[in-house]
This record gives sequence, structure tokens and C-alpha cells, in this order.
Amino acid sequence: MKRQLMIVALAGSAAGVFAGDWTGFRGPLGNGLSDEVGLPVKLSAEKHVAWKTALPGKGLSSPLVLGDRVFVTASGGTRQDRLQILCLNAADGSVIWKRQFWVMGSTMCHKKTSVAAPTPVTDGKLLFAIFSSNDLFCLDLDGNLKWLRGLTVDYPNARNSLGMASSLVLAGDVLVAQVENDSESFVAGLNKTTGGNLWKIDRPKSANWTTATVRRDKAGKEQVLLQSGKGIHAINPASGKVEWHYADGAATIPSSALAGDMLFVPSHGLTALKLGADGKSFEQKWRSGRLRPGTASPLVHGRKVYSLNNAGVLACADVDSGNRLWQLRLDGPFGGSPVVADNHMYIFSEEGLAQVVDLTAPEGNVVGKMDLGEMIQCSPAVSNGALFVRSNGHIWKISRKTRL
Repeated sequence: MKRQLMIVALAGSAAGVFAGDWTGFRGPLGNGLSDEVGLPVKLSAEKHVAWKTALPGKGLSSPLVLGDRVFVTASGGTRQDRLQILCLNAADGSVIWKRQFWVMGSTMCHKKTSVAAPTPVTDGKLLFAIFSSNDLFCLDLDGNLKWLRGLTVDYPNARNSLGMASSLVLAGDVLVAQVENDSESFVAGLNKTTGGNLWKIDRPKSANWTTATVRRDKAGKEQVLLQSGKGIHAINPASGKVEWHYADGAATIPSSALAGDMLFVPSHGLTALKLGADGKSFEQKWRSGRLRPGTASPLVHGRKVYSLNNAGVLACADVDSGNRLWQLRLDGPFGGSPVVADNHMYIFSEEGLAQVVDLTAPEGNVVGKMDLGEMIQCSPAVSNGALFVRSNGHIWKISRKTRL
């Protein structure tokens, strides 16, 4: 292992993941769905902003929530060369700890994005955070550094001119880092305890900002579904071996949505694949060009699939046929993906406008709005009766209870 891999003895944590925790990009299952009930609907800044906490740098990464703690990343400094990981108290927004690291890789990215674009992931004991610079950190929940890797030191051409954004995922004890770009493009399966490579596979040489989906069958076997312009590759997380390949192309910004044995791929609009129980096959069920998503990833709730396009039109379709049931224009544009809780969809525009859509209405209905007045390009987290959303300047807690 090269010298930039620093291994520190692990001190076990008593913490763990519990129901209601938001542990990665689009939640614990990566699908944007929450079991929370009673969230505010008719939003009011006076009544429902419990707190907001200033961040020391900008970012697009979503917050994580684990029990009474909120974790978020940011990038500070005039060149975004200070990589920051913060832990906040979920009750009042106070900073419990903050860690800062100097960047080792490239900070080149589009002015609209940030070095803190990828969302971290946690197993309930350790926190894993990667940045657009391909600097990867493992900390315990008290902020103690366990190991770090500068992936660009090992793989110096692994970068693109707009910035990286794929988020980390966990498949058992394997941490999957998707580092796909125009030059040295790869995905690596890392030992989550040490950060060392378990496997590394070459990937299509093309910029890609999607995040992998983890599929778990009834027997507990997992697959990592990697999306790129070449389609979907199903990877065995233990070996990195490709177990099946959907080769008809896919988008490189919005990620796929998994619901049971159905995978909804942003491909030629939206394509529904039924995944075989053997873990080695799939069948295309339908395809609809009318459901093409924009930046936001599609979402499945109940027997309906939702897609938000670049014109700000939210489309609702039947999951079995792909037939469009209704569409609703929202106030966009949107850089983040929506979440759903208690039959309501919560989506934040780039201008900071929160919009709440009642999904039980026959044609969908916007029942709540609130303007936070800052750029928001991330997907919110939902936990403990609250929404947690980050802007470029703050992280906000939105709930029925306000701090006096």
C-alpha cells in the first residue's frame, strides 16, 4: 500500500444504525424514501425552521443523520483546498466537532459545484467521506481519524474538469468508491477498516456523476449496480466481478431508483428493468421517453414512479406500465433530488425554494412553499421528525418544533 494510505488502529464505537437514521445519499436504501410521519406540510419559516447553522465552506453533499447527530462536509478557502467534516447536535444545531484537512488532489470544478459534492456514508460506527479531489477519509463518530487516502496520489489522472460528485456506498464491509472520469476511470472496492483496495476495475472513460445502487436479495446477497453512459453493470462487491450488464446506455447525472426487484434507469427517457432472482439476469419491462429525468434522480413510492425534468415538470407514472398518470409544473430549476415522507414529496430548488407536493391528490398538488433564500443543490435528509437540508452557506433543520 502506498505511503498516502495511513492506517490507524480502530477503536470500536458503541453506536449503530437505527430505524429513522439517514445514512447515505438518498437515505439508508438510496431510494429517497422515509418512514417519518408528521413532518410540516404548509411550511412557514417562523414556525418550522428549528435552527440554521452557518457552514465554514460551500458544498452540494447531503447531510447524514445518526441518532442525535448530523454530519455534513464542506470545502473552504479561496481555492476550496480546506476539506471539512462537521458533526452537529440535531437538537439545536450546535457544532459538536469539526475536522479540517488540506486537499491532496485537484480542486478544479465548475463554479456552480463544489469540492464537497459527494455525500458521505456511515455504517453507524464509522463515517466515510470523499471529496471531488478524490481525498477519502474515515473517522469515528467522535471525529477521530482512522485512515485517509489521497486516491489521486495513487491514480494521478483520475479527474475531470467539472469536478467529481459520485457518492460512496457500502455493501457489507466493502466501501465502494466510484471515480469515473475522462481519463483514469475506475471503481474500487475498499476494505472499510483499513482503506486498502480489495479490488479495482476499469470503467468507461467518461465523466460520470451518478451514485451506485446497492441491491440486497431476500437471502442477504448484495450487488452493486454501477451506472454510466455504457448502461448498468452489476458488480459482486466481494470480488468486483461483473455479474450482468445492461448495455443500452444510461444518463451520467441522475441515478437509478431501485424498488424491490425493479430498477428504474434513466435510459432513453426512463427504462424499467425487472431483475432476476438469480442475480445474473434482467428483463426490460417498459421504456418511456416522456419520463426523462433532468438532474434529479427518479423516485418510486407505492405503485408510482416520479420523474422531474429540466423544465421543472414532475411526472407521475404507473410502475407496471410506465403510463403517465399526471404531471405538475414546479418552480425550478432543481439541482438536488426529492425525498418522500408520509405521502408528501419535498424538493428544494436551486434558488432555495422548498416545495411540498401532496402525492395523494389525483393530479398532485403543491400544498406548501418556503423560501430559504440561498442556493440549494442537495437532496435533504429526513430523520426524527425533521428535514435537514444544506445550502451553500448553512444547514437547516425544518420541523414542527422551533427553538425558543
